[in-house]
Amino acid sequence: MESHVRPTDQDKGNGVEISTEEARAGATPRMTRYILGWGLVLVIIGFAVVLLSGMLST
Repeated sequence: MESHVRPTDQDKGNGVEISTEEARAGATPRMTRYILGWGLVLVIIGFAVVLLSGMLST
């Protein structure tokens, strides 16, 4: 996705046009989605363990 800064009347064409990659402050590794997915799975397993232990103790 390309991002463009549109010049205004005050800029008189002095706007800067940079791509999305150039505007980012750092790298965006794709590992984040895996960390979020594994975290969600672990939370669901944790809730299941708590629920089952509550059911079995009563």
